[in-house]
Amino acid sequence: MDRKEMVDYEAGRVSALSAPATPGTPTPLFSGQARVDSSLSYDRKSMSMQRCKCLPVDAPSFGSPPMCFTDFPTPDVSLTRKLGAEFVGTFILIFAATAAPIVNQKYNGAETLIGNAASAGLAVMIVILSTGHISGAHLNPSLTIAFAALRHFPWIQVPAYIAAQVSASVCASFALKVVFHPFLAGGVTIPSVSDGQAFALEFLITFNLLFVVTAVATDTRAVGELAGIAVGATVMVNILVAGPSSGASMNPVRTLGPAIAAGHYKSVWIYMVAPTLGALTGAAVYTLVKIQGEEGENPRPVRSFRR
Repeated sequence: MDRKEMVDYEAGRVSALSAPATPGTPTPLFSGQARVDSSLSYDRKSMSMQRCKCLPVDAPSFGSPPMCFTDFPTPDVSLTRKLGAEFVGTFILIFAATAAPIVNQKYNGAETLIGNAASAGLAVMIVILSTGHISGAHLNPSLTIAFAALRHFPWIQVPAYIAAQVSASVCASFALKVVFHPFLAGGVTIPSVSDGQAFALEFLITFNLLFVVTAVATDTRAVGELAGIAVGATVMVNILVAGPSSGASMNPVRTLGPAIAAGHYKSVWIYMVAPTLGALTGAAVYTLVKIQGEEGENPRPVRSFRR
């Protein structure tokens, strides 16, 4: 019997030395065995490599992994595409929501309040359904800030999103100025009540909007497929309630763009501050009352807004 045995592998030739067999000792079936790692050890290695290596912020319960500052899913869409979709979506929303009151003014009430509400609500719905899977379809700086504050959206992308939203609002407003001059003033949100009443209305209706948006966007038990319909319907209801009083902006860029194009800045601070505070409060309240993972049924996948 030879002292050396040669074992051929597909990747090459591997030689292994074996000691001479002792009389009475059975010969091994494989004298040159290579070490094969088990699936269990592979899983352990992969689990150790996936541990969080960033600064921990909190741990909800004992034994659960900590939440990190960088604990956001890896984006599957580039920021440039997100900003492009956010710009186009905001442009469509501001164009539709501002054009309806302008047409109403130009043609002596042809649109009516219901028409104004339907125009804005339907615009929100179609934009969410068409661009929600790309950018999340925020369309609203107050929503972007609220989601970032509650850690549903990375802060690092907030300035870029707000810049896209503001620029889209200004572009849409100047496009309307060219088309409907000199009736652009009809699309400016100016309160017909006192500043305090207008502030309260804008706060409350934005609270309602972000309560619904947070439900369909962050709660996996909500019917995410109907997010566009739910948010669009909420916008319509809010305009029917507050449209004649405060203009039912719910969105700083809904007021800012037309104000810049028309040169009307009366009480513009209300529409910058009240929607942002209402958005933060509405999103926070839903987060507090949301059913936790162990309390309800099996969750569904998260749909949109959180891009």
